[in-house]
Amino acid sequence: MDIESVSFSSAGTECAATIYRESAAPNRPCVVLCTGFGGTKDTPSIEAAARAFASSRYVSVTFDYRNFGASGGEPRQLVDIAGQIADIHAAIALARALDDVDPDRVALWGTSLGGGHVVTAAAADPQVAAVVAQIPFNGFPKQAEGRSRKSTLALLGAMVRDRIRGWTGRAPFYIPAVGEPNDLAVMTGPEAAVTIAAMDSDTWQNKVAPRALFDMMRYKPEESAPQLGMPLLVCVGEFDSETTETDSSRLADKAPNGRLRRYPFGHFDFYHPEMRDKVLADQLEFLDGVMR
Repeated sequence: MDIESVSFSSAGTECAATIYRESAAPNRPCVVLCTGFGGTKDTPSIEAAARAFASSRYVSVTFDYRNFGASGGEPRQLVDIAGQIADIHAAIALARALDDVDPDRVALWGTSLGGGHVVTAAAADPQVAAVVAQIPFNGFPKQAEGRSRKSTLALLGAMVRDRIRGWTGRAPFYIPAVGEPNDLAVMTGPEAAVTIAAMDSDTWQNKVAPRALFDMMRYKPEESAPQLGMPLLVCVGEFDSETTETDSSRLADKAPNGRLRRYPFGHFDFYHPEMRDKVLADQLEFLDGVMR
C-alpha cells in the first residue's frame, strides 16, 4: 500500500494529511476520514479504517484538525467546531484535486464528534457523494455515565476556568479527554484505561481545553440533516452512553436518504478491532452500493 504524507491550507492554518492508495488507477472513488473529539489521524482506529477503504480500491484521506496532532494552530488541543468544519471542506478540496480521484465520488466518513461534523459539512456541499456517520455526536446526553453531580460541577468549573483563561490570553487549563468514573475529564467510564490504550499513537494526547464544551452544548448536527441530498449511513451503538442511540439516530431520521444500522456495542467498542472490522465491512457495503 502506498502511503503519502501531504499538507493543505485551511483558512491560513497548515493541516497535515495522509493519503492511502492500494495501487495506481484513474478516477477512483475517495473517502475523507474525520476524527472524533481530540482525535488524531494516526490513532489505530483511524488508520485501520483508512487502510480498509484503500484495500477496497478507494483512495483514503486522513487529516488532523487545526490545533491537533501534526497540524498547526493555537491554542493546542482546543476543539474549534467552526474551524474543524472549515478543515473538512479544505480536506475535501484536497481530495478532489488528486489526479487519481473522481471529484464527483468523494465521500465523507466521521466518527463521534467527526460523525456529527460530516453531516454539517455535507449539508453545505451537495457535491459530496455519500456520508458515513459512525456513533455521531448530536448533543450531549442528559446523564453521562460515570459522572456524579459533584464531578459534573467540577467539570463545569474547569470549563469556566479555561474560558476565562482564553479571554485573558493565558494558556489553556487542560483536563484529560478520557478518565475513570468521577475523574475530572470530558469522557468518563469504567473502561477508560482500555480506551486510552486503543487511542495510543505518536501524536494523540489525553488532554483538551474544556472551554470547547460550551460550543458543543449548542451544536446540533441534526439541524443540518434535512439538507442532505446524498445517501447517509448512520451507525449507532445500542449501549452507547456518550453519543446515545436516541440522539444519533435522529440524524438518519431527518435526512431524506438516511439509513440506520444498530450494533450491540458501547461507544468505545467501535474502536476495538473485532467490532471495528465488522462495522467497517457494513460501511464498505454501503459505499460500494451508492458510489460504484
